[in-house]
Amino acid sequence: MKHSLILKLLVVSAVLLVGAVGCKPKIKNPTPIPGAKTSMQPSGPEGPNRGGAFPEEPRVTGVPVPPTTTKTTGDDGMIDLPIDPDSNMRRDEDFFKANTVYFDFDRSTIKSSERAKIELVANHLKSEPTHKVKVEGHCDERGTEGYNISLGERRALAVRTYLVNLGISADRVYTISFGEARPAMDGHTESAWSQNRRGEFILLLP
Repeated sequence: MKHSLILKLLVVSAVLLVGAVGCKPKIKNPTPIPGAKTSMQPSGPEGPNRGGAFPEEPRVTGVPVPPTTTKTTGDDGMIDLPIDPDSNMRRDEDFFKANTVYFDFDRSTIKSSERAKIELVANHLKSEPTHKVKVEGHCDERGTEGYNISLGERRALAVRTYLVNLGISADRVYTISFGEARPAMDGHTESAWSQNRRGEFILLLP
């Protein structure tokens, strides 16, 4: 009798426990808590911990730049868009050497001090309708390889957008990102890094 009573109590307890767990209401679309992180965001820039993503910069406004192809990633990790015309045109890597555009740390915004360089490139392209230009985006060594490829691309595209805003047809301006792969200056100091955060122009001749 005693064992039967204990068994009944255990069965009732088990039923109540299962019912309590199964009926627990699920919270749908909870109200976000201000300041709380909803997902894991890697931190650190081109920075010392070689972290990852940064807050997105304001988008460049002005004349929209129509895409001409989808992005492609080569074996070396470079991103090139639109289709590279180098096979059909001659490259002059020195013509616009003095017009190299430099960027602040982890930024792709065109600084006011660099705008005149891009305007000179635009003036040349307007005077020579058969000429085109490739913009190469570069970064310093800080940051992950993937992050720097993306940052170099944003820098090259920012320069391209500026040229289009100045009246240059988008199909005359090509971009490529080398990330940190091609430093202009070796070294691990700000002096070297500031020279490596850049956008370079390559003149393309028919």
